[in-house]
Amino acid sequence: MNTRPELSPPMNTVLNGTSALPHLGVIQAQGEEAANFLHNQLSNDVLLLPVGQARLAAFCSAKGRMQASFILVKTAPDTVLLVLSLDLLAQTLKRLSMFVLRAKVKMSDATGQWQLRGLLGDSAQAVVGGAAPWETLAQDMAHTVALYPAVSGDTKIPRALWIAPAGHALPAGVDVPTDVWSWAEVMSGVTLVSQPVFEAFVPQMMNYESVGGVNFKKGCYPGQEVVARSQFRGTLKRRTALVHSPVALTAGQDVFTPADPDQPCATVVLSAARPDGQGFDALVSGTTESQQTGWQVGGADGTALGLLPLPYTLLADI
Repeated sequence: MNTRPELSPPMNTVLNGTSALPHLGVIQAQGEEAANFLHNQLSNDVLLLPVGQARLAAFCSAKGRMQASFILVKTAPDTVLLVLSLDLLAQTLKRLSMFVLRAKVKMSDATGQWQLRGLLGDSAQAVVGGAAPWETLAQDMAHTVALYPAVSGDTKIPRALWIAPAGHALPAGVDVPTDVWSWAEVMSGVTLVSQPVFEAFVPQMMNYESVGGVNFKKGCYPGQEVVARSQFRGTLKRRTALVHSPVALTAGQDVFTPADPDQPCATVVLSAARPDGQGFDALVSGTTESQQTGWQVGGADGTALGLLPLPYTLLADI
């Protein structure tokens, strides 16, 4: 494992406050069969999701490849909000709507009806306290979802997603730049699918089974057989890792290994500049074998990436 400099004390102050999230959108599922409909489409249990609580879930193709992923928030018995990458909203809404048929549910783009903010550090701690990831506090029509914390060395930065109706008073806290929020998201090891990695991974390739994004006991959904087979037959050969890079990376970028420089062995999922200017950190999904032989970008003579410890433990194959 490689290491990077610890965050300087002044930089820690940048990691407290609230951030706008213009890269995220909201799909609303409303109707008496909303939970049942989503339960049959997504990788996680929605039927048993209590009102006022949240879960991570993936929306897959028949081949088990993620076409989108969401933070689900059940705001009422007949209403579920799906927070997702805005660049996938239109096509995801269209595909989900194709499966509605006679189900008593209406799917709509509700991005304009809701405000989203990311809470970091003290601002997150003040609302969700020590809540476990995906636990949700509902208060005055606002829902705050505890997320996986950002971890850098010995520093652990609480994170939360705040969602409330348009016009609702914003949560207290200084403004945090969106790129700082993105860096904290990288350091949490948990992110959502975006357009550059559309259909690039099955959920386990983004570690979703290890962070509460897959329920292996629920019924069928598109791609369920592929996802289950990957888990139960010990065929998981790709995982998402945390890396440090001296150069900027972009989502969807190919990553290579010196042991086999002619073909990519991994793909950048999300990258962000380190707030103190000490390079870039990224989530990269690639073969577990190539993680051991080393990763680099830019071809056979490219820049080497430093592998960092994940902030959570991966579940073993079953």
